[in-house]
Amino acid sequence: MDPEEKLPNLTRRQALKATGAASLGLIAPGATGSLRARPAGRAQPAPTGITQSVARWCYADIPLPEFCTAVADIGLPAMDLLTVDEWAVARDHGLVVSCGDVGAGTIEDGLNEPRNHAAIIGAFEEHIPRAAREGVPNVICFFGNRRGMPDRPAIENSIRCLRECAPIAEAEGVTILVEVLNSKSGGHVDYIGDRMPYALEIMRAVDSPRVRILYDIYHMQIMEGDIIRTLTDSAEWIAHYHTGGVPGRAEIDESQELFYPAIVRAIRDTGFTGYMAHEFIPRSGDPIGSLAQAVELCANA
Repeated sequence: MDPEEKLPNLTRRQALKATGAASLGLIAPGATGSLRARPAGRAQPAPTGITQSVARWCYADIPLPEFCTAVADIGLPAMDLLTVDEWAVARDHGLVVSCGDVGAGTIEDGLNEPRNHAAIIGAFEEHIPRAAREGVPNVICFFGNRRGMPDRPAIENSIRCLRECAPIAEAEGVTILVEVLNSKSGGHVDYIGDRMPYALEIMRAVDSPRVRILYDIYHMQIMEGDIIRTLTDSAEWIAHYHTGGVPGRAEIDESQELFYPAIVRAIRDTGFTGYMAHEFIPRSGDPIGSLAQAVELCANA
């Protein structure tokens, strides 16, 4: 397993398997803390119009109720990648589940393989109505591992499945997100949806306002670079963002090669008003402090 994507005892893939609406404003300057940041109160809307969130799996060593409290204290309104049985915990802490994991396939077993389609469609049929009732705006699925499959049949299979899923999402006003991931490192070396032209061909063919791309900035920097031009040109097909430092998926600060203030400004300039979830693994020894700094960096962009 690539060390770039490891927690002390857990990878993102393992975390997803194991666990089965106001915009964010500024946090209190300098807010840190070993587990809980200093309370900053509910934040005012950020000028970017982008709502920040955080991926749960990156903080899996912190019990979920405790993590929810810390996230709310620094002013974040939402949390990403919670399983259905975790949604109530976030709601009880005043948090929106910005992207729900409803078990619609896995990173490895996704849309490209027809034998996965019944399970994916079934998961959406069962859980998208609940997502609508509980205010979960997005649910996730994946393109799947290649396992020797050429692009053309994989694309056609993915289109076929998503065309069946789209009416379910459209009826409930929930968006299905399909994530692009890198296939070079981080445990996803055979992932087929590893570049934007592949994802965009599928999105355009499905042509549903409720089927969109989850653009992971960390993963696409590794695969393609050219982040700002890509997200600008593809803006109408992107409904969600993930952050992460490159190299190493660490903090989004001066230690890495991406300059996130410029990226956030570019996202804002596309008119985006959805969620951008922080999906980096803190290395500072102060995980909530690292998250608070990332939130402030992006809110001030």
